[in-house]
Amino acid sequence: MHTTSADNTSSRYPRLRELCQRHNIRFKKGLGQNLLLDDNINAIMVNAAELDADDGVIEVGAGLGALTRRMVEKAGHILSVEIDASFMPCLEEQFGDRKNVRLFRGDILNHALEDLVAEYLPDAKRLKMVSNLPYYITTPVLFHFLESAVHFDRLVVMTQLEVGERLTAAVNSANYGALAIAARLYAETDIVHRVPASCFLPKPKVDSCIVRFRCRREPALPGADAAYTMRVVRAAFGKRRKTLRNTLTGGVLGLTREQALEALDRVDIEAGRRPQTLDLSEFVALANAIRAIKTNPQNNS
Repeated sequence: MHTTSADNTSSRYPRLRELCQRHNIRFKKGLGQNLLLDDNINAIMVNAAELDADDGVIEVGAGLGALTRRMVEKAGHILSVEIDASFMPCLEEQFGDRKNVRLFRGDILNHALEDLVAEYLPDAKRLKMVSNLPYYITTPVLFHFLESAVHFDRLVVMTQLEVGERLTAAVNSANYGALAIAARLYAETDIVHRVPASCFLPKPKVDSCIVRFRCRREPALPGADAAYTMRVVRAAFGKRRKTLRNTLTGGVLGLTREQALEALDRVDIEAGRRPQTLDLSEFVALANAIRAIKTNPQNNS
């Protein structure tokens, strides 16, 4: 969901409803655009980000600038990214004269973050991302940042409640899966605040939540190959209800049944377990074992 707020945070700015009328802005369902009626939600997001003058912040989906307003007095530098050209005059009106705000029209997924940081946030001592993300691109945008060549200290995003619960799910819970494991590889995650659907106009069919990522500078576990581990994780969860001896055989990993059993035996994981019972450390160990077997098949027992 791409959100904006209806409330005013400062006499410096016109009300957002007035901005909509002045710039003839119409919210586009296809881009997941909704009006956030409670500006306190933006305040909660900014507080969770713990912004200060050392921070360079990227905001994805700036919309009418409601969240930007909350950040502009706290962050040292802000790069507000917006894909919809109809919002740009509104953003220029509010932030065009602010030295610590740069506006960029484009699709964040089409740009390397290290290039954007080098051009727009060169003086930032610490990088963060704070965004009311369009829900239809939540996961790709998150991993665009988590897997970036430049380190982001913290990500704070609003997303669908269901996605937030999947990102933060505990091992062996109903929502635990590839998304939770991927998030654990890169960050410590938690849900900061639940946001009911009634806070938006038009009212969506689902509730939302604010998720915070405290990103790791080093891998979660020594020796973890994030990309290969996730390849194994996705293969394992491809058939969630089946046991590991079956989910690891064939498919994208190309393992024979004997190789799958050998890998599981090497790391003392019972072949009859299901993928949702494995924690991150077990998946990392399993991935390393599978890679060793695939690299040196002649050494298999």
